[in-house]
Formats: sequence, C-alpha cells, structure tokens
Amino acid sequence: MDIREEVVTKCVEYWAQSTPDQLFLLYGESGKKLTYQQFNQLANSIGHSLLKKGIKKGDRISVFLRNPYITTIVMFGIWKCGAIFSPINFNYRGKLLSYQLNDTEAKLLITERSMVPILNEVALEIDEMTAVVHNPLEGDHDFIPEVAELPLDPKFQECSLERCLQGDTVNLNIEINYWDTANIIYTSGTTGPAKGVVQSHRWINGYTLRMRLFMTQEDVVYNDLPLYHVGGAFANIAKAAYAGCTVAIWDKFSPSQFWERIKLSGASMAILLDVMIPWLMSAAPSEVDQMNTLNKVHMQPLPKYHHEVAKRFGIEIVSAGFGQTESGNPLAGMILEQREGEGTPKHLHKGMKRTEMIKRCETFNIPLIDGKEPLDKGFMGKPTLYFDVVVLDENDKEVEVGKVGQIAFRPKVPHLILAEYYNKPQSTAKAFKNLWFHTGDAGYLGKDGYYYFVDRLGGVIRSRGEKISSYQLEDIITSHPSVDLCAAFPVPASEGDEDDVAVCVVKKINAQLSEDELLEWSKGQMPKFMWPKYIRFKLDLPRTPTNKVEKYKLREELLRDLEKNKMNV
Repeated sequence: MDIREEVVTKCVEYWAQSTPDQLFLLYGESGKKLTYQQFNQLANSIGHSLLKKGIKKGDRISVFLRNPYITTIVMFGIWKCGAIFSPINFNYRGKLLSYQLNDTEAKLLITERSMVPILNEVALEIDEMTAVVHNPLEGDHDFIPEVAELPLDPKFQECSLERCLQGDTVNLNIEINYWDTANIIYTSGTTGPAKGVVQSHRWINGYTLRMRLFMTQEDVVYNDLPLYHVGGAFANIAKAAYAGCTVAIWDKFSPSQFWERIKLSGASMAILLDVMIPWLMSAAPSEVDQMNTLNKVHMQPLPKYHHEVAKRFGIEIVSAGFGQTESGNPLAGMILEQREGEGTPKHLHKGMKRTEMIKRCETFNIPLIDGKEPLDKGFMGKPTLYFDVVVLDENDKEVEVGKVGQIAFRPKVPHLILAEYYNKPQSTAKAFKNLWFHTGDAGYLGKDGYYYFVDRLGGVIRSRGEKISSYQLEDIITSHPSVDLCAAFPVPASEGDEDDVAVCVVKKINAQLSEDELLEWSKGQMPKFMWPKYIRFKLDLPRTPTNKVEKYKLREELLRDLEKNKMNV
C-alpha cells in the first residue's frame, strides 16, 4: 500500500481486499472480533444507510455512544459517506449536552438506549432531529433492563441502528479528499463555551503519522480511552487502521484488569495517561511483571519516573510529545528504556525490532534519548517533520531560550491542523493571529534543544484525563438558585500531575446552602470528573481594578488551609 494514502477509510478498504482475514477489531468486553473484511462491510452498511436517510457529504452527525465497538463502526461509516463525525462526551447531561447538540447543528444523532433518559431531559432545549438508536440485546454486557423499553421524547424521530447495520456492504462511491472535513471535536473553552475543532482527514493522518513509523501489521494496539477524544478514536483506533494491524478495545481503564487484558489481546502498544500510571505502579511488584507483550508505550504527560515504570514492566520504548485537538502531534521524542536483551521477552515480542526503531528515529529526525538520562519535567521533544515551532510573549515576539511563553505552531503543509473553530470566527481569528496557531499552553525551549511544557494558560483544569473548562463549571454552579457567584480553579491532585477541582461560591442574600448540598446538586448536573473536591463559601470574591476575579488568591488561600489541616492531623 502507498504509505502516502491519507484518508483512513481507503486504508481499511485496502486491507479488507489485500488481507481480508487479518483481525482488525477485538472487543474485550464481549469477545467480539471483526476481520478487516467484516469490519469494512459493516462500516459500508452504516454509510449506505445514512445516505438513504438523506445524509449528504459535509453533513454533521452527532454521536452520543458509550459502547466503543459500535462507535468504531459508526465512526468509519460516517466517514465513508463523506459526513462529519461529531462525538459527544458520554458523561454529559443537561446544559453541557444540549449546548453541543445545538452548536453542532447536526443533521442526525446516533445514540444508544441507555442514553434515552438523559436525552429526554434536554428535549425541550434542542431542535427536532432524527435519532438512530443502538439497542443492546438481553445478555449483552451493556443491556440495562430498566431502560430497554423506554422511548425517546417525540422531539426525536427514532429509528434502529441494527437496521442500519443490514445495509449494502459494498464500498461507497463517494469522493473523499484529504482536505475534506472529517470531524468536529469539542475542546474546553476557557473564557466562553466549548469550541468545536474542525479537523480534516489529513489532520488524522498527520496526528498518527509519527506513531505509525514504528508499527507493523504484527502489532496489537490496546485502547481503553473514550472515543469522544482524539486519543482513543484516532491515536489508537485510526492508527491501527492505517497500519493494517489489530486494535483491542475496552469500555474503560481498569488498573486491576489492565495486565490481564494485555495478555488476552497480546497488545504491544498502549497509551498511558497521567492518572493511570500511579495506579499501575501501586500494585505489589511481582516476578512476572516483565512477562508481557507490551513493548511500546506513549505516556501523556511524561512522568519524571518513566524509566522506573518501563524497567518494572519491561517496556522497551516510551514516546512523549505534545498532543492537542487543534494542532495534532507537532512535538515528539522517543526514549530507549531498555538495553539490548532486556525488556519484553523475545518469545513475546511483536512488531518492529529494536534496531529498526532506532534507524527510524535517525531517518525521520526524531530524538532518541537514553531512558537512564534525567529529563526536566514537561519534556515534549522536538518538532516533527511538518511543523515550525516557536515560544511567544504576549506581543507574539519570540522569547529567548529558557524563557517561558506561549507555545505556537505553523504547519508546513495545508490542512494539517484545525481549519477553524466551528461557527466561532472571532475565536478562530484570535488563535491564528500573526500567522501562528496559538495553543493556549505555556512552555519553553531548553538549552538542550528540547521543548518543555510548563502549564495551561487560561481557565482549564485537568482531572481524570479530561480537560475541564472553568467557564463551563462556573456556568453550571451559578445556575443553582442559591448561588450568586462562583470561581472554579485547579489545585494539585494528591496523586500524579493532574488537578483536583476547587470552587469558591458566594451565596445569594439569605440563601441557605451547605457544601454537602451543593455537591449533591452538582452530581446531578455534571459528569463525575467535574465534581468539585473542595467547596468553599465566601462573602465576596477578590477582584482586580478591571473587575476580574483573582483566582490565584483563592487558590493560595485554599492551599494554605489544606496544609494547616494536614499538619493538624
């Protein structure tokens, strides 16, 4: 196959023809398996069924599904008919859900029966639309008897996804180019509502290209990340489809079952997010820790103790970099964690040999670092082939080496990063000012020639692998009838490099509201990863002369209180 093929559905069609019996998809929750030929036929059935429902090239389709097996088939079916995959976080409800449904202006919604109660809650807040519903069968792991017969609100014209899976199985004759829009993926808004990032098919290709350089058809990609994020949908599943190898998927991460899943699937590649690594390391060490097939792992962000993790579990190569919904994967570095003969046992090793991976790093100018060498916190590597990178001050002047500023990128080929923020021209213009894409992240260029991440700019909180908009969180809490003002901000989490969520609240005059009451109310309004760990009531919020809330003062005060409480224990 021509490695320059950019549209991932064309790659699936190639593998379905050339290696039809190669396993593509293993669904660990149920044991379901699909070869490339079988998967391609099911995706074709979805694509043809969508065309019969009036979907045209360029139409947006919202996807509100938990089941990653169904989501994967649907995602490729949407792409095959030239439509735009627009996933919604399956934890959303209320204002978070209705906002995205309305903002996307979707022609159709694909969902599942367990989501019916949540959708019915927001029916009055959205326009009428067709809803294609997946109905798990009795005996399926995600069958829920309580909602099995529950109908959608009449606002939705309901039809069955299972019927869509019985459509025509031949490849669709739709012209799809690398510059056509593939996805709208929502990212946290810091000073306003969440923004839909418009991505082309080339965006997917560019995002996965560096990772695919180290893959063969022998690899097995492990995935437990949600498919409403680029990590699960593209960095794992689309990457496997490009490479013609197998991807094994589970509904969610499980520290107790992780290594059993690796053994069951024979996985050789995985992504470990920040919070996952401490959980895996907290298990008691065992003599068989290295007896597994996992040899290539991407850690996001890279922890200081990456070599300790790799040595314990026999991981040979750890990759690091900068991944973003808008700009893709413009920075990368590879870390050689094991010496020759160490790491994954020879009889369990899958994929590219160590010598070939080292050669690939040299050929494509990817830095390769000895895992025993100390790296400063926030290591992201060097620019990948198709990007220019700078660190800018507030006037977009490049800062000197070692000085912190905003990381900005410029692609060397068209359609490699986002096209725009959907229906938000002002946000788009601001992000692209002076012909650089501004990431909203702070970092610096080290004297060693590597780029380092420092912190997020604006009001973004990272918790449980999710980015939380402080704007959205504050908007929800201030909708409580007893709340007048709210300020949300991050504090360091007790484990890993992520954040805990803190809010300071000003109650309305004469309002009666306790911390426990507000927390219980919040649980019904937002997903678990957004729940505030710390709630503090204030008479007022500190402000600047221009009336901006000084969150840093609230954060410092809370941290002092927490430290005092710790000392008094």
